[in-house]
Amino acid sequence: MEHANRNLRAADVLALRLYEAGCRHAFGMPGGEVLTVLDALERAGIKFTLVKHENAAGFMAEAIWHHTGAPGIVVATIGPGAMNAVNTIANAHQDRVPLIMLTGCVDADDALCYTHQVLDHQKVFEPVTKATFRLSAESADVATDKAVGIALEGRPGPVLIDVPVGVADALVADTPYQRRVKASAVAPAGPDLERARGWLASAKRPVVIAGVDVLNERAGAELCAFAETYGIPVITSYKAKGVMPETHPQCLGGAGLSPLADKVLVPFVQSADLIICAGYDPIEMRPGWQQIWDPARVNVIDISAEPNTHYMHQATLNFVCQTGPALKALSEGLTGRETWASSEVEAARAALQKAFPADDDWGPGAVFDECQKHLPEDAIVSADSGAHRILMSQMWTCHAPATLMQSAALCTMGCAMPLAMGASIAAPDRVSVSVCGDAGFLMTTGELATAKELGLRTIFVVLVDCSLALIELKQRQRQMKNRGVDFDSHDYAAIGRSFGGEGHTVSNREELAAALSAAMTAECFTVIAAVIDRGSYDGRI
Repeated sequence: MEHANRNLRAADVLALRLYEAGCRHAFGMPGGEVLTVLDALERAGIKFTLVKHENAAGFMAEAIWHHTGAPGIVVATIGPGAMNAVNTIANAHQDRVPLIMLTGCVDADDALCYTHQVLDHQKVFEPVTKATFRLSAESADVATDKAVGIALEGRPGPVLIDVPVGVADALVADTPYQRRVKASAVAPAGPDLERARGWLASAKRPVVIAGVDVLNERAGAELCAFAETYGIPVITSYKAKGVMPETHPQCLGGAGLSPLADKVLVPFVQSADLIICAGYDPIEMRPGWQQIWDPARVNVIDISAEPNTHYMHQATLNFVCQTGPALKALSEGLTGRETWASSEVEAARAALQKAFPADDDWGPGAVFDECQKHLPEDAIVSADSGAHRILMSQMWTCHAPATLMQSAALCTMGCAMPLAMGASIAAPDRVSVSVCGDAGFLMTTGELATAKELGLRTIFVVLVDCSLALIELKQRQRQMKNRGVDFDSHDYAAIGRSFGGEGHTVSNREELAAALSAAMTAECFTVIAAVIDRGSYDGRI
């Protein structure tokens, strides 16, 4: 860090507080209004990465959060730069990702008589952030400390700090501020806890639905211990895949968007005599999961970081607290036992495996199967939005949290490539792979230049069917004419090579296996275009 003289600008105070919070990476595209902020970040020891679009910056920053535990930082300049980032900030808000969004703006006095590119960033971002701040020189330390706390605590999410040009450069006194102590973990107590413990002690068919709070609170170990002690099967949301290793005999994998999976999982949940929603946020779930149980007929315990205002489901008992401490409090002193007689959990696992076979000669399922076979167990994979994400989220076996990253709440396209690149930056010793459709790839192709400039070895797998496959499928299901969903074929492998990477086009398992092997030893990024037939997802999701 370069602050030995302690002649600090307000932007330096902001940057140093972010460094103190563990931040080491920022992503974005600068303009004149954020040059001081950019300089301050670098001087504080936070590396700035220039991307080709602000939307990609947010997803790279999200991957940093998942694999370092520090908030991601997004930097955008006034007006159009900030507006380009609205989608990724909205995604972070719905997907519960702590991002610090730093924007530049003109000084308040100038805004009275100057209108070029001027708009109210705080009003724009207010609906899709947990809080917004306009920095002042006097409050730079306090505002940043508040922003970090708000972003991380409770259910995580993005916070905007709008930095006026004059404020960023203003010199401030090197005055130490008190830090707000992080809140202690909260666990349930009292009569409601004893009631819940009684239900657990007598339940013969308990089930856990685990969600994104488990991922964000790093409570996977407590979840696994709880499930193993009481023989409780665990279903996760897509975002929470891997919080319990999916090879575990009690794990029923992910749920969210697949009607095929719902045919197995929804009746299974409805047959339970105790449902424990462990950090489960139903924002990820399709309408088929609305009100699938009646808390007047079955005991339901909801453990959540925030009160239930969604009304997607209701519970018999609501605990607003952290998942790990709650599970420990529920089980303390109770004796483990066998539940779910007649191998019902094993039968559900077998039914899911049958619903999503991996033995196709070729197609998206074969692509995922070959990738799973040839990639290392600790590979970090991302999936874009579309039909492939639904199928992959059901087929892909996660051994650890955040190893299948995706936009699971907002479900935005264009996330997979930057998520995988962010993982390559956060965990350079691990294999990082993006899986997206051809439309999603075209949305973010410019970031291949970023991958080349950073020397990343990210592998980009592109499923090529020249169609918005999920939307085309829905169009046909509604017996509508084919409109607005098809586009031309392109040479995606050549696009990869043109940006300085390797490129392969494959159309069978053997070619894909060879391409993956070459990609894992390449000294640069690789694009693998897997050509599949139109309609490949029919009957598969």
